[in-house]
Amino acid sequence: GCNTTKCGISQGVGILSEVAPSVDFDHSCSDSVEYLTLNFGPFETVHRWRRLPPCDEFVGARRSKHTVVAYRDAIYVFGGDNGKNMLNDLLRFDVKDCSWCRAFTTGTPPAPRYHHSAVVYGSSMFVFGGYTGDIYSNSNLKNKNDLFEYKFATGQWTEWKVEGSLPVARSAHGATVYSDKLWIFAGYDGNARLNDMWTISLQDREHACWEEIEQSGEIPPSCCNFPVAVCRDKMFVFSGQSGAKITNNLFQFELNVNKAILNEWTRIPTEHLLRGSPPPPQRRYGHTMVAFDRHLYVFGGAADNTLPNELHSYDVDSQTWEVIQPSLDSEVCAQRVSTGHRVGSLVEFSLYCLNLSNNLRCPEVPRVEMPSGRLFHAAAVIQDAMYIFGGTVDNNVRSGEMYRFQFSCYPKCTLHEDYGKLFENRQFCDVEFILGEREERVLGHIAIVTARCQWLRKKILQARDRQRQGGEEGAGAGGPRDIPGGTRASGNQPMLEVHIREAEAQPFEVLMQFLYTDKIQYPRRGHVQDVLLIMDVYKLALSFKLSRLEQLCVQYIEASVDLQNVLSVCEQANKLQLDQLKEHCLNFVVKETHFNQVIMTKEFEHLSTPLIVEIVRRKQQPPPRVYSDQPVDIGTSLVQDMKAYLEGGGLDFCDIVLLLDGHPRPAHKAILAARSSYFEAMFRSFMPEDGQVNISIGEMVPSKQAFESMLRYIYYGDVNMPPEDSLYLFAAPYYYGFSNNRLQAYCKQNLEMNVTVENVLQILEAADKTQAWDMKKHCLHIIVHQFIKVSKLPNLRSLSQLLLLDIIESLASHISDKQCAEMGSDI
Repeated sequence: GCNTTKCGISQGVGILSEVAPSVDFDHSCSDSVEYLTLNFGPFETVHRWRRLPPCDEFVGARRSKHTVVAYRDAIYVFGGDNGKNMLNDLLRFDVKDCSWCRAFTTGTPPAPRYHHSAVVYGSSMFVFGGYTGDIYSNSNLKNKNDLFEYKFATGQWTEWKVEGSLPVARSAHGATVYSDKLWIFAGYDGNARLNDMWTISLQDREHACWEEIEQSGEIPPSCCNFPVAVCRDKMFVFSGQSGAKITNNLFQFELNVNKAILNEWTRIPTEHLLRGSPPPPQRRYGHTMVAFDRHLYVFGGAADNTLPNELHSYDVDSQTWEVIQPSLDSEVCAQRVSTGHRVGSLVEFSLYCLNLSNNLRCPEVPRVEMPSGRLFHAAAVIQDAMYIFGGTVDNNVRSGEMYRFQFSCYPKCTLHEDYGKLFENRQFCDVEFILGEREERVLGHIAIVTARCQWLRKKILQARDRQRQGGEEGAGAGGPRDIPGGTRASGNQPMLEVHIREAEAQPFEVLMQFLYTDKIQYPRRGHVQDVLLIMDVYKLALSFKLSRLEQLCVQYIEASVDLQNVLSVCEQANKLQLDQLKEHCLNFVVKETHFNQVIMTKEFEHLSTPLIVEIVRRKQQPPPRVYSDQPVDIGTSLVQDMKAYLEGGGLDFCDIVLLLDGHPRPAHKAILAARSSYFEAMFRSFMPEDGQVNISIGEMVPSKQAFESMLRYIYYGDVNMPPEDSLYLFAAPYYYGFSNNRLQAYCKQNLEMNVTVENVLQILEAADKTQAWDMKKHCLHIIVHQFIKVSKLPNLRSLSQLLLLDIIESLASHISDKQCAEMGSDI
């Protein structure tokens, strides 16, 4: 008795499926690059939304306020409401054949309910709490604190009867599983919102008991209708309904028992997010949040009377938000192969391309669209995709739609980390900054500093000119100095000394950290000495014309000003002539809620008379607010600066020559060493005396175009390149020792997605040169089946004789005996 609807798509639409798996090399084989294979298969476009078959009414009602969980290759939907009644049916959606059915159940299920929670532990689903009763007649409505188990293998529903203390009955709470326990947080008890936390072990039903967790730190406000997700041994809570205090804050709760402070909440600050970079999602409730890899994904919800449908992603490592741009084919028609068929081999892949090119008509699926904005929907993750079901859409309509979103699995970009480690390790330093009256010294790298800061670039050029003049005269200021071996400038170049009288060491170190990483490590927020340090950094940023750093400092200081430090910050801003910060402090002091508290402090008694006068006058007669339409200058980023440096801006500071097939390409040692362990070991241990390095990837010399693509990746993390370059660079992460295989993952996806008639000859050449035989075979297959188009390409005439023979042989193999007989009769 399983009522089923079938999907019009097979798993993996056409030539599409899983994305960019990491590829392991046999490191015991020094020339493993020669045996490179790409293992083609179906893959799904990254960041693609796909509309799957909706749930038919005869299987289950459209709904919202329900739960979904993922178990093996299926999504299970429980409860919710259809706009008239609460529900307690259990639906199953098979993600492989895209079919719906009612799940088999036995025993007594939970009473109809919504705003409950559901989690998976082992081979069971656990349902806790929620709101029950008859919403049609508005009778018997109450919150619950019962706990039910559903066994997927048998379909058995069982209620857990737990002795001892119980969490207060609630709905619209958060729930998750970690370390064999169910964790419950916050919610609504019918009278008030909550922010308590409870846990229960799911290992042993007979001895299970509820335990209230003693929370510490920055505990989120009492709230409901929010999601929770676990990532990296931390539980995350984002936004939700919390009364007048509703915010778009993200909180994390430490779950790892090995951490020093267990059960501590931390509000994740957003002060480091530069204006102009993606902000956190606006405050909302009724949204979903799931974890995948190192990211949290937030979708939907009600945000200030709107129903947004952007997908926001939070990177747990870098603590940054971004809005995910959906792939272009999220909104186009897709063609398919026969139901249930996977394009598993390279030959099938080629035949499928051939079918498309010959315009063979396939049944079409309905137009694929992104989900519209909605709230009280539910989401779950299976493998590398997110599934979203149901919810309330416009005009309070319940939805029965199912959508699939394809995650990206790319390793993170390590550009900023790699340059940051270069600064921390102080290896390959070639400049020493001598700072302030005390002449404190800070080491650095000319390449990074001159790429990021024009003011320091000018100082370095002046010091270099003085050093050269001093070298010619045998003396002079700014000349070489004895430096310990570990930090001495490599090669024959002496360490360059640059005097900067207007900078002290501590703020200058923070500024240097920014030049290398595009961010600063914020000290403790609100502590007076730390705020004053960032003010000194801000003063330097103004002097050195670093707009991006200016904005970071201003954001941090404005966010750090409070009742305890505002007068100290205001006085320092007045002293340093930082008018914008002084204005912010004055406005903070004269606020109705702040003024009386500030003027009663000891610090106010010791404030300078002119500032006291200014505060009193500001209170009596506030100046009119001035609004500027001028956009804020956020300056250039590390990526932008390193791109410009590679494209010619750093030519005056090159200190190494890379030889590609005898052709020289000037470069910068510090940058190469920061990004590649191969270059780092070479420059540290056996630096070539002539300053020249031959470039190859194993035994293979890449094309000039591919080599430039690799340099773009090294200098500023760029992964965009023509598909033929990807073949040359596929093994580069292994050979050059990059921090991870991010480049390799992009190369693989680039090849899978972008082999066309227009570029097939270039890729054929690259495949032949790199001995990627499966790609070569794939290219020959396309050439044979599209030979009329390929024969008109100008590149065909420039192919080598051997490759032309390969094409002729493939053409001959493709011609049938019957065609040969027909051709013979024409002669």
